[in-house]
Amino acid sequence: MRVSLNYLLLVSPAALMIVVLFLYPLGFSLVAAFTSDAGALTLQHFAKVLALYSNDILFTVFIVLVSVALLAALSITISAVIALSSCRPVVRLLGMLYRLPLFIPFIVAAQMMRTFLAKNGLMNNLLVASDLVQPLDTISWLGWKGIIITFVWKQLAFATLLICGAMAALEPSQVLAARNLGASRVRILFDIILPQVLPAIGVALVLSTVTMMSVLSVPLMIGTGTPTMLTVDMAFRVNSYSDYAVANALGVISLLICGALSWFYLRHSLRQKGGEA
Repeated sequence: MRVSLNYLLLVSPAALMIVVLFLYPLGFSLVAAFTSDAGALTLQHFAKVLALYSNDILFTVFIVLVSVALLAALSITISAVIALSSCRPVVRLLGMLYRLPLFIPFIVAAQMMRTFLAKNGLMNNLLVASDLVQPLDTISWLGWKGIIITFVWKQLAFATLLICGAMAALEPSQVLAARNLGASRVRILFDIILPQVLPAIGVALVLSTVTMMSVLSVPLMIGTGTPTMLTVDMAFRVNSYSDYAVANALGVISLLICGALSWFYLRHSLRQKGGEA
């Protein structure tokens, strides 16, 4: 009895912090999204969201899915090169480059990309100086393309770190045996390494999805108007109209989008573990 009481005393501060800082705000937002000013249950806030922001919902899903697909391709490629390449200078160079965005805040990344991708930004100035593009032919990469580029660049370090760590934790004897049998690096990657690191890939992509869905600075600073992402809509409803009910409804929709992607990953992961068992 004394041991359980001691454990309870040790766990209670952390549990209290979770309840106060996470569960209570989450529950309050969910209740506010489904209740009217009079306290009655209603779906009018969601009807208003669908009437005003249906295009933004589709735009958000499009941005996240494209960003996650590009992130998966790039992070797996970089991790495979680091894990399988025999050229140590290339591995060290990639290891240094992919870590650069890891500790850069999103608002700083957004400002950097805004300076880099604008019509008169660093990228177009470099192309003009190299005589690859004429000054009148330069285009702005701000908007949905810039948002995707920023998300992928910022999350690439995080995803690559998880996937590369999972690849490094595999038994080297498996790769050595495959090479002795004449398997190419591509076949080793797809037949031996990737099936074993799929859980790490899923975790990296799910966490990156949640991060992208929660960022305000990138779509606000790089977006060019409408459609825009749901985080901008939530900030607009609160700052312009003090309409917390519709903002909470937008938050519930964001939660459902993240939950659907997480459910898909968990379902696939559990099915894979069940097949292995």
